[in-house]
Amino acid sequence: MAHPLDIPGPLSEMDLMDWFEAAADKNTHAGPRRTFIGAGAYVHHVPTAVDHLISRTEFFTCYTPYQPEVSQGTLAAIYEYQTYTAALLGMEVANASMYDGPSALAEAVIMACRITGRNKVVMPDLVHPNWRQVVQTYTRHLGIEIVNLELASDGVCNPEKLAAAMDHETAVVVVQSPNFFGCVEDLDSINRAREESGALLIGAVAEPMSLGLLKGPGAFGVDMAVAEGRSFGGSLSFGGPALGMFAVKSSLARKMPGRLVGKTKDTIGRDAYTLTLSTREQPIRREKATSNICSNQALMATAAAIHISLLGASGLREVALANLTAAHYLARRLEEIAGVKLAFDKQFFNEFVVTLPKDPGPLLATLASVGYLAGLDLGRWYPDMKNTILISATEVHSKRNMDDLVDLIAREAI
Repeated sequence: MAHPLDIPGPLSEMDLMDWFEAAADKNTHAGPRRTFIGAGAYVHHVPTAVDHLISRTEFFTCYTPYQPEVSQGTLAAIYEYQTYTAALLGMEVANASMYDGPSALAEAVIMACRITGRNKVVMPDLVHPNWRQVVQTYTRHLGIEIVNLELASDGVCNPEKLAAAMDHETAVVVVQSPNFFGCVEDLDSINRAREESGALLIGAVAEPMSLGLLKGPGAFGVDMAVAEGRSFGGSLSFGGPALGMFAVKSSLARKMPGRLVGKTKDTIGRDAYTLTLSTREQPIRREKATSNICSNQALMATAAAIHISLLGASGLREVALANLTAAHYLARRLEEIAGVKLAFDKQFFNEFVVTLPKDPGPLLATLASVGYLAGLDLGRWYPDMKNTILISATEVHSKRNMDDLVDLIAREAI
């Protein structure tokens, strides 16, 4: 070690707690009502019942159990999670969950290449930049070619441009909706555009709360659908934990990575749950494994299932509508500021892109200094989109919160 760690010597338990609390106090805390950054990690209200229920001993695990006869509570919760996931994404079969949305997408891409025997992947730059980076990392040594299609200037995917980028070597096309800019994609047109090439289609969802109002990707004919499930039962928590949702058409179920929990009957006719499908390398021959995923996010999947069940279909729609309403209210208010305008005239859910009259860096830093995380500078990933920021609003943001943000931006942006 070049330099010793700057930590004290041995301490009593009480002194150690004091030291940790002092260190934690150095962190800048932005309350959820002052956080307007989305970009794949959204602030939502999670009912306190979720944390209480996942702490029950029959559910409290982060690991898929190997002994179903003694793990019926965990398996039942995962089965419910799979049911909700399939219903939300509009697909037929969902697995027991994966680490997070980006790794789920990477596994879906690899699965598509394995199924088709092709190695070309078309992925627009409207897919979350971090998700695209994870896919690149997963596929770097697999002989898979990632075609990054530049469509950011349009705000949404252009089906004609997508079709032109595909050929008979294309294994799969990846489309995120709502995309990284918050815009809703025309998945129906995109699905038709890929038919001639014979490529598979993956629908990615970074904000599954949108599925309370929007149809799931499966309704538009995608072959696989993945999502980041943190919006259900999760929290931001400095970046984790997250939850990868993964679902496919039933014809592809046996090619799916991860695990699948099924429901059956025991010897005296009672409902029972078991691992129906396991496709990793440990319990089966390594060369037959379809994934190196060694676990799943069972605890986060349970939290998601509980949150969704508490909302119900009508509650999920109400929360989604509250997100939509908040974001559109904030967008209208921001457009009242001289020099501020929406970057795209497209349908959006709970986040959107605005263009500012000057570099957003100093503005965002100033607002952060007074406790507001006001948005994300898109120039970081899109050099041609300088002076633009991505802003999100959800059900946790009141009219007063948003009006305060607008007043601060109006004061600093001109």
